[in-house]
Amino acid sequence: MVLLLQMFSNSDEAVINKKLPKELLLRIFSFLDVVTLCRCAQVSRAWNVLALDGSNWQRIDLFDFQRDIEGRVVENISKRCGGFLRKLSLRGCLGVGDNALRTFAQNCRNIEVLNLNGCTKTTDADMLLSFCFILSEGCPLLEQLNISWCDQVTKDGIQALVRGCGGLKALFLKGCTQLEDEALKYIGAHCPELVTLNLQTCLQITDEGLITICRGCHKLQSLCASGCSNITDAILNALGQNCPRLRILEVARCSQLTDVGFTTLARVSLLGGFFFITDSTLIQLSIHCPRLQVLSLSHCELITDDGIRHLGNGACAHDQLEVIELDNCPLITDASLEHLKSCHSLERIELYDCQQITRAGIKRLRTHLPNIKVHAYFAPVTPPPSVGGSRQRFCRCCIIL
Repeated sequence: MVLLLQMFSNSDEAVINKKLPKELLLRIFSFLDVVTLCRCAQVSRAWNVLALDGSNWQRIDLFDFQRDIEGRVVENISKRCGGFLRKLSLRGCLGVGDNALRTFAQNCRNIEVLNLNGCTKTTDADMLLSFCFILSEGCPLLEQLNISWCDQVTKDGIQALVRGCGGLKALFLKGCTQLEDEALKYIGAHCPELVTLNLQTCLQITDEGLITICRGCHKLQSLCASGCSNITDAILNALGQNCPRLRILEVARCSQLTDVGFTTLARVSLLGGFFFITDSTLIQLSIHCPRLQVLSLSHCELITDDGIRHLGNGACAHDQLEVIELDNCPLITDASLEHLKSCHSLERIELYDCQQITRAGIKRLRTHLPNIKVHAYFAPVTPPPSVGGSRQRFCRCCIIL
């Protein structure tokens, strides 16, 4: 603060610098984004001090500059921000590697949210130099970490990470294809506060690893295991028994999941991609899920109007259900829309490729729910051949309602 006062001498003639206290100016600067702060830093020596004060750099998102960000930039930011920095997003910054993160972890020990999505230079080939080990040693307050598509991360890196960052609440591992069940065992053993876990496209994951997560992370509310094609109904049983707070479950392309497993799972808010789900599951959801808000039944080809009828009469229908996705459900007809008329909170419905849904049925639904967004398409009528020649014809392939 002494340095700050020295920089604002009487020779600085800017009116704003004379009229407003330095503390108030600093407060104003705290609302500016990264680009604006950098511009302000070039106005004068006084503004340079204000703009580059570490307290203004608590939240930094460098996604828009990802092509220009190299390791030295991250190192300079970490040295300037120090203990002020709480949230940093380096999503898509391909030039950032382990060396830069080592300097970052040494200077920014109070970091809480770190996004390294797509930073593919990060590795754990040398355990003592890997970014996972560095973060575990230098960032004990870390609560949210996104290392999606960092495909060089292995179970060894995860082991080092969770031992030093036991307070993790959200961990995104999408596309980390080298991860095996052993990595999940470390997470389950050391991350009891975990609320959100994304394992999409972690192809080597099986029931064994996910069951360990269920048993060790009882506060889990959101789990994405889409593309983990090896998991079976055993996972649904484990979630139902161990994760009472679970609200969001995404398991698209997990074709081994069936109605039997979902019968035991009674408290989920988002379901996606269950190819063998039938009306029996919808009956269970209508009975056991009074807080259901978003339901995705995309490509559930066995769902019929009768299942939607039970859902429309369920506890969640009148006040809770906001979104329902029924695209590519070929057995759904206008009768399903009639069953959903009583869902007064319904904001959006997806009906792409529901070939038995008609414009008339959608129109009737809108008379009861005038504000609903309906996403559907209808193939246009093929125009008759032109009489006078072979002129090319154009037609719209779909209509968004």
